[in-house]
Amino acid sequence: QVQLVESGGGLVQPGGSLRLSCAASGSIFRINDMAWYRQGPGKQRELVATISSGGITNYADSVKGRFTISRDNAKNTVFLQMDSLRPEDTANYYCNAKGYSRPYSRSSAFDSWGQGTQVTVSS
Repeated sequence: QVQLVESGGGLVQPGGSLRLSCAASGSIFRINDMAWYRQGPGKQRELVATISSGGITNYADSVKGRFTISRDNAKNTVFLQMDSLRPEDTANYYCNAKGYSRPYSRSSAFDSWGQGTQVTVSS
């Protein structure tokens, strides 16, 4: 089993910054893609940003130029630096990781989620 624990959420004023972290632990051989999703009040969960094991990133149009995803492969950790925050960024932010628990074992694939961390942007 693989567990993900997010941290770094909180209350911030519009224009401010926050840095989210997500650490993976448990039975991990390799993590491929890591990602951040969010779910705002009354909205469906949406993809915010992804990063491959090689560092290739993708962003939702709504956060391009404001958010930066990065990862520390040695520590199985992914980060989300959020700058120029807007009220519409208010949401519960979830970390996701996909990978394998054992080498050469497709049956050991995992697709794990964290419990979420709340980000509120308000004056």
